[in-house]
Amino acid sequence: MAAVRDLTQTGSASDIPKDIDHFWERIRNVSRVKVGAGAIPKALEERAGELLGALFEEAVAHARTTLDAEREESRSQIAAAEQRAREAEIRRDASEDAIKRSEQRAEAAWERVRALEAELSTVTMHGTAHHEGLQTTVRRLEHENETLRQRLDTEQATNATLRDRIDALHVELRQSTEHYAQQIKDAVAEAERRVKPMLVELDSLRSMAATYQSGVRDASRKEFEFIQQLAAAKARGDRLDAQLREQSDEVDALTKELAALRGQQGIDPEIGSLLCSLVEGGRLSSDELRTIGTAADGHVRLPLRCPKCDEGEPELSQVDHRFELQCPECEHSSGLGDSRLEAVSRFLSSNSLSAQA
Repeated sequence: MAAVRDLTQTGSASDIPKDIDHFWERIRNVSRVKVGAGAIPKALEERAGELLGALFEEAVAHARTTLDAEREESRSQIAAAEQRAREAEIRRDASEDAIKRSEQRAEAAWERVRALEAELSTVTMHGTAHHEGLQTTVRRLEHENETLRQRLDTEQATNATLRDRIDALHVELRQSTEHYAQQIKDAVAEAERRVKPMLVELDSLRSMAATYQSGVRDASRKEFEFIQQLAAAKARGDRLDAQLREQSDEVDALTKELAALRGQQGIDPEIGSLLCSLVEGGRLSSDELRTIGTAADGHVRLPLRCPKCDEGEPELSQVDHRFELQCPECEHSSGLGDSRLEAVSRFLSSNSLSAQA
């Protein structure tokens, strides 16, 4: 449908709604049913026309609904008929298949019958052949039976000969057995005659062995008692030895104390301490040390550490009444001196000798 502006080529935008309203008004007028009977008001005439139009439309809709229902029913009947036709075709196909299978089974049965007839004829022929073979076998077995009977007679004769031989061997065996039994009896008697002196000697040896075993038991008992006494004596000796060592240690300690006391006699302890202090300070000369001699040796205290290495503990030794103080770590030595005091003085002085010098 062409636009209003295209048709008129004039006007404004407000003309378009007006044209649309006019169009719908024409449509409504055309669709109305004209009722021209009698003097009916125009409004009622229009309303009656509308009702008639609605009734017509309702009738058309009802007719269409009825038509659709009848069409649907017809379609259902057609579908059912087609279904029955298909089922009939299926049953017909199944019947044809069954007929074909029956024919095939009948054909197979006939084939089986023919095969059985052929097999029966073959079996009949084989039975005849087997019967002939059986007769041949029977004749052969009868011949073999006769041969075996002859061999049996021969074996029986041989067995009779062997039985006689066995009887003879039994008699010979009995005689040999009696002979051997007599020989065994004589041998047993001879053995008993020879064994009796041996049995007497064996009894004497048994009595001697019993006496020897008794002596061995006594000796073992005495040896055990001696070992016990020896162990007790050894334990007592060990105890006495331990006591002796303890007493020896005590005697040595007392001897050392006595020697120290003897060395300290004649010099006052304070004077001895003073001399030791002077020696440690290095304020005594060699001549003075020789003059003092061993008079103050009882008061001399050995240094606890070596003045050279500060690690070793000096050891004092005496050789030919001369004394030497030496460090076992660095071998720093005082050299031989006439007294312990001189050895300590030399060991502490810086001009002391080493063991290697």
